[in-house]
Amino acid sequence: MDAWVGWAILLALIVGYTAFVVVLYRRGRIGPDRALSLYGPALMIKTQRGKGFLERVARFNRFWSWIGDAGIVLAAASMVTIVAVLVLDATVALREPASSAPTPQEALGIPGINPFIPIGYGLIALILGVVLHELMHGVIARSQKIGVKSIGILWLVIPVGAFVEQDDVEMNAAPRRKRARVAAAGVFANLVLAVIFFTLLAAVVATSVQPTANGVGLVQVVPGTPAAALGLHPGDVIVSINGTATTTTNDLFNALAATHANQTVAISYFDPNLGHTVSTTVTLEAESDYTHLAADRGNGFLGVSPSFLTPSQLRTVLANPTAAPGGPLIGATYWVVLPIAGLEPIAGTTSSFYTISGPLGALGPTGFWILANVLYWLSWMNLLLGMSNALPLFPLDGGLIFRDFVASGASRIKKGWDVARLDAFAGRAAIASSIAVVLLLLWQFVAPHL
Repeated sequence: MDAWVGWAILLALIVGYTAFVVVLYRRGRIGPDRALSLYGPALMIKTQRGKGFLERVARFNRFWSWIGDAGIVLAAASMVTIVAVLVLDATVALREPASSAPTPQEALGIPGINPFIPIGYGLIALILGVVLHELMHGVIARSQKIGVKSIGILWLVIPVGAFVEQDDVEMNAAPRRKRARVAAAGVFANLVLAVIFFTLLAAVVATSVQPTANGVGLVQVVPGTPAAALGLHPGDVIVSINGTATTTTNDLFNALAATHANQTVAISYFDPNLGHTVSTTVTLEAESDYTHLAADRGNGFLGVSPSFLTPSQLRTVLANPTAAPGGPLIGATYWVVLPIAGLEPIAGTTSSFYTISGPLGALGPTGFWILANVLYWLSWMNLLLGMSNALPLFPLDGGLIFRDFVASGASRIKKGWDVARLDAFAGRAAIASSIAVVLLLLWQFVAPHL
């Protein structure tokens, strides 16, 4: 019933918004030369305010040209990286079962719709990332003497976005390098912001966060099991089993795998409610009583679910991914997939794995983790915006950059081609790359079902 109510509210909002737009259109309030116009289903609210700010910032032409050139290099590297990731995902998708196929909601980086992106933190980060992305386009455009017709907001874009409306005639007439600088500006802004917020988060965590114990954090305790009877609860950290230190999740699994049903084992765990480590014993039950599998008969069963990363590992991933288990690449991957693993935003059970100290300790655990989560999502969403906009896909920035890359390369090979023929060839190449990217994206949903 709740789901139907939600869909009814959504439908009512869409109908109401459509009716509002239709009324404005019939009254002549919406049009290309008006303060209000349509961009697809989104309502563009234009203004001339802020153009003076763009002019003042953009007057340092040499500096912004250098930034634009750096943006082209960064966008090109990002384009190669994100396409390589899509190709890798496509090969992995062939081996994935249908149950592991991503859902359409997971393909959309929209807070509240994507199940891994929280609506609060996600919206703050997304709106800031989009606004600064567009402002950078405007600054670079003016520094390259390309006109900006208006700036403003887009209504009904997640739920609000921003835009800088460039002069299309001047943009198309500009040299390719200047066009590429403008197109790459948004990617550059988002990726630089991602690095800035990542650095701030790393500094905050490194100076303020300490695990309560060196062990394996629990995120779930199965009711009616030996663990529940013992009094274990989510947030506890298991330090050892039968004298074996459990500093990694594998240590815990291996220690339990060496036990048998009805065996009494020694266990030590840190209880954040008590503030100290508890050492006691617990009698395990038969794992087959819960799994109902003959192969599990006789195996000892405690009844806990550990965190994907231990508290110490999670702190390392947030403070310095290059030092994470498995090396820098694995650490960076862990950092990116924390939301998918249920470890970001950090709150409740996960936050109880840590004590907060140092100057930021005055914020208290709740205030501190709000700050840390905001920094994480500002970095994460800007990384997502920067990398996704680098895709060689129209109408994204990467599609425009790819088209000019192709035209520039073709001009060196085909000396006899005129500008019109180069542009036509580059346009066809950009359409082909857009189709290829769309197919790679769709393949992740289709391949597991083949």
